[in-house]
Order: sequence, then structure tokens, then C-alpha cells
Amino acid sequence: MTAGTAAGVFSGGRLDPGTAVLLREVPDPPASGLGVDLGCGWGPIALAMADAAPGLRVVGIDVNPAARALTEANAHRNGLAVEARAPEEFAGPAPIDVLWSNPPIRVGKAVLHEMMRTWLPRLAPAGEAYLVVNKNLGSDSLHRWLEQELPVTVARVASHKGFRVLRVRPART
Repeated sequence: MTAGTAAGVFSGGRLDPGTAVLLREVPDPPASGLGVDLGCGWGPIALAMADAAPGLRVVGIDVNPAARALTEANAHRNGLAVEARAPEEFAGPAPIDVLWSNPPIRVGKAVLHEMMRTWLPRLAPAGEAYLVVNKNLGSDSLHRWLEQELPVTVARVASHKGFRVLRVRPART
């Protein structure tokens, strides 16, 4: 797979180490349904998701127009079907079957928590989210916050090179 990156887009010039850990640790996405890469940057997560599951509708979400353009260009370059949207452009009623993210931790807790409050409740009843967070940037506190504030269950499914991969599922009622 080939991809272009750019300055001004997260991890311009290389695959972020946290993203590499996430991609190594997540299970294959479902063959169909809706997959979301939240905070897609130049698209490595969305591209991997689309490559692994060609029948899955994959949408990369990012606030940065340059990131969205790169994600779509990289998908086109690799013959993959990926849409890139601004958060406000993606208000579809369809539940999310799988969400993979290396969330933008450095935006601060208030913004990060609002992202989680907005997107995680959109998981399908059997849906799953996988988040990769650096231990030194608050993976454990995010884990606790998610369990306390949202109707979800959270499990640490991997820990590698200082990164934790959290699996988030809707709580069963």
C-alpha cells in the first residue's frame, strides 16, 4: 500500500507508532456494515479497514480538510473505497459496527470526552470500538472515564511500546 502524507496533518511523513500498534492488535473488521476511523488524519486506519473488509462501508472522520483530502486521495491511489467526512457532515442514522481510532489526545480532555460522548453511543448493539492511547498521555484515566460516564464496557486488550489498546462495547442491558 502506498500513501501520501503532508505537514499539518497528524503524523505527516510516517505511520504514527500508536497507529501501528492499533493496526497490529485489532481483529479483522466485519465483512459488511459501517466502519469509522475517528480522527483519520491521512487515512492509515481507514485504508487498513477498507483493505481488510472490501464489503464494509468505511468512513474517515476528521476536522482537518487537508486530512480528509489526503485520506480520499490515498484510498483512490490504492483502489480502496473510503469516504472522508467532517464530523458535522456525518450525521447518518446508521449504527456504527466498528470504530477504530488513535484519538487526538492532545486536544484536551474536554474535547476528547465530547468526541467519545458523541461517537461511542452510535455503536451498534454488537458494535465495537478500538482506541489506542499512549499510557503516558492518559490511557488509564480515559479507560476509567469511559466506564464511569458512558453506558459501555471497556477492556484493555493489548499493551505494547507504551501504548494501550482499549476495546469499547455498548453495555448490555
